[in-house]
Amino acid sequence: MSTAHAQLLPFDQPVRRQGPQLEALPSRRRKPRLTYALVAIAGAVLIALAQLGMTILTAQSSYDLAAVEQQQRQLTLDQQELTEDLAGLSSPQYLAANASALGMVIDSTPSYLRLSDSAILGSGAPAGDTSTVNVQNGNAAANALIAQTPLVTDEDMTIADVTPQQDVPETVTEAPVLEGGLPAPNTH
Repeated sequence: MSTAHAQLLPFDQPVRRQGPQLEALPSRRRKPRLTYALVAIAGAVLIALAQLGMTILTAQSSYDLAAVEQQQRQLTLDQQELTEDLAGLSSPQYLAANASALGMVIDSTPSYLRLSDSAILGSGAPAGDTSTVNVQNGNAAANALIAQTPLVTDEDMTIADVTPQQDVPETVTEAPVLEGGLPAPNTH
């Protein structure tokens, strides 16, 4: 056999294929479903709007909480101020100044009423117009809480305006002697 003949041998014989032949079909593209796309986009938009709304509500509640906390701080300060005012109005200096403005005096010879037999111990005489203890001068410490507070009896006067009482009298009698302690009624 010649070489020319040998090279042609495989081409001379027809090629046999086994089984059905596969062919490519013409491609038909499916149209995307518009409904599914719109639902997905609408869902994403709704989720974004819900998240935005929750963020706005959270921020608003934070502002409301800050406003309530500020109001609570202001009310606490008001309560402290009112407590200081109450402490000043219940101080002995303020009570003494009001009593002095009413004309009350402190007597050096107080009288006592014994409840067991209704006896009066002491002089029993009314107090004079001169107080034996000067509440405005002396050892009383000034009270800055009530320095400019008007008196209950006269709203035009303050504790600083109350005139000092006259000097303490030179003779001060002693309190009566109590035998057996303080008198008390028999309750048995």
